[in-house]
Amino acid sequence: MKKALITGITGQDGSYLAELLLDKGYEVHGIIRRASSFNTGRLEHIYKDSHYKDARLFLHYGDLTDAVMLSKLLYQVKPDEIYNLAAQSHVRVSFDIPEYTGDVTALGTLRILEAIRETELQCKFYQASSSEMFGKVMETPQKETTPFYPRSPYACAKVFGHWLTVNYRESYNMFACSGILFNHESPRRGETFVTRKVTRAVARIKAGVQDALYMGNLDAKRDWGYAPEYVEAMWRMLQQDAPDDYVVATGETHTVREFLEESFGYVGLDWQKYVKQDPRYYRPAEVDLLLGDPSKAKEKLGWVPKTLFVDLVRIMVDADMKALDLELHGTRNAGQ
Repeated sequence: MKKALITGITGQDGSYLAELLLDKGYEVHGIIRRASSFNTGRLEHIYKDSHYKDARLFLHYGDLTDAVMLSKLLYQVKPDEIYNLAAQSHVRVSFDIPEYTGDVTALGTLRILEAIRETELQCKFYQASSSEMFGKVMETPQKETTPFYPRSPYACAKVFGHWLTVNYRESYNMFACSGILFNHESPRRGETFVTRKVTRAVARIKAGVQDALYMGNLDAKRDWGYAPEYVEAMWRMLQQDAPDDYVVATGETHTVREFLEESFGYVGLDWQKYVKQDPRYYRPAEVDLLLGDPSKAKEKLGWVPKTLFVDLVRIMVDADMKALDLELHGTRNAGQ
């Protein structure tokens, strides 16, 4: 039985990756931060679902700012694969807390790589790099060789982690890969991220419990894919004979305005009646266009995106409509 260690297991990608690895027969370990409230909501179904009754999922308290804990955990678990998905991952928030973002997102990667080196663990390492590293893009579409031009503390931290992964691969012969993932969404996306902010608002406005939605830049263009498909690309990278870096994207770009049109239109609403722009949601330095070229991932990993933009929007709106209905009428429905 293979063992995998996932940092950021309580997040969107971490929870989907945990499911994927458990389905493949892995023993899965995850690092979670101690909090005064429960933060494992995206994993609870694994413990309840009969499909996972024999699954081996173990959670360990820890933090990427704690190098000693990381080394001790590697000695204890001895994972075959490590997936570093943990980060302060909100781009706009990274301008407000740049030091913390760098400590977790950049130096956290360093601490894990150092822990692997010091423990002499023969494992495979995956680093979650980001399309935000391309920032003020130097070419379109963006591919593995496109120069980086980060436009936020988050993106700068990700560039540090990305090049550090390359450096440790070349310096210490580690099996270390980076997945340069473009935007990937799902119903498990955090509610402060733009796509989930939109689909949640659509559900609430349709139900009459919210009046308006406040947004920032509507002209930003993004390459949006479906998160469960993207975590499969992560796993495929670590199954190759040699480590490498890959862009994971759909090859299509859409504006935030288009996302609004599709989301509101799906439930029969005119988005322009409800959406208001607010300067507070603009970034100090904007990233105008992100469009990935996934050719290398298609050729070498055999990975292709399957969920189209319109289908992604509808999956998310349907999930938020269902969740709100349960929230508003769950007690009544449960008794019927």
